[in-house]
Amino acid sequence: MSRRPVAVAASVLTLLALGATSACSGNSSASTGGSGSTPTVKLMAGGLDKQIYLPYQLAQQLGFYKKYGVNMQLSTEQDGGVGAEEAMASGQVDMAGAWYNHTIEFQAKGKAVEDVVQLSGAPGEREMCTAKSGVHSAADFKGKTLGVTDLGSGTDTLTQFLAAKKGIKTSQFHRIGVGAGSTAIAALQNGKVDCVMTTQPTVAAIQKKGVGTSAIDLATTSGATAAMGGAYPAASVLARTDWVNAHKDTVQKVVDALVATMHWINTHSAADIANKLPASFVSNQLVTKADYIAALNEDKGQFLPDGLMPAGGPKTSLATEKLVGNVKGSVDLSKTFTNDFAVQANKTEGFKTTTTPAGPNG
Repeated sequence: MSRRPVAVAASVLTLLALGATSACSGNSSASTGGSGSTPTVKLMAGGLDKQIYLPYQLAQQLGFYKKYGVNMQLSTEQDGGVGAEEAMASGQVDMAGAWYNHTIEFQAKGKAVEDVVQLSGAPGEREMCTAKSGVHSAADFKGKTLGVTDLGSGTDTLTQFLAAKKGIKTSQFHRIGVGAGSTAIAALQNGKVDCVMTTQPTVAAIQKKGVGTSAIDLATTSGATAAMGGAYPAASVLARTDWVNAHKDTVQKVVDALVATMHWINTHSAADIANKLPASFVSNQLVTKADYIAALNEDKGQFLPDGLMPAGGPKTSLATEKLVGNVKGSVDLSKTFTNDFAVQANKTEGFKTTTTPAGPNG
């Protein structure tokens, strides 16, 4: 089952046709490829064309992977296929562009996976609800049918967490998988669900069609903090700890490229960002380019400017996992993330950091 927060939007098939990604199959090539001494890295993301995951592709478009000495092969997970984090854990790819919380879940299952660079301090999600649903906060979830990407996904976890924070038990509402993009929109339009948790550009499409409005903001760091009690680290780069230890120089190159990308995002407008991304990402059957830019302006606050895991973030994520029952035993948070590579990347480039970094205990 896919564990990503939201499903890949329809335009991702166009992405593959553009050749911006390379499909992953079989075993990972690790860190050496056909480009001499330049390491090759395979990274699968939970939806390259989604705004919450835009840094991975943007780094490619800006030429930063090449600049920092790595041949990056990007791919995107497909509906019904293996999730990015599972592909990484099984060795199909070297790295996953996925949410930080998976490292906690992996540790609970006895697998060592770590977050090597943190790209966002919020899930980038919004609870989009129909007018007749009567849902204005998670306190109104009782008796409702709520759409998530799929059962067991990040959006499913967040939905249960928001309900639990308001004293609503999972038995008091119904959850169903509706994907994202056109399928999520159709679920709202057809009355299949009262609300759906999703991200941009699906959010913008729902608003444009007038079939739903944002009832809960998890799309910005401030919104996530208000709803969840603290910053919630979401989009990141995950890798098996044994792979990281065996390829530290390569990991540093990847983190260098992505930290540079996060500073670029922080110092450029939504229009600048949209202009650098593949055309199919920003203008498709869901949204126009103007819609995409407006949506990014609204939710750009989810991105961290320096790639550092924010203080309190791991603790918030662990609390979420425990509250919904995904993790029941003890977790050593110090083994789920590292700021070492991001600290070095910022130091090398002379970037000023503004994120207060998490300590070993999160």
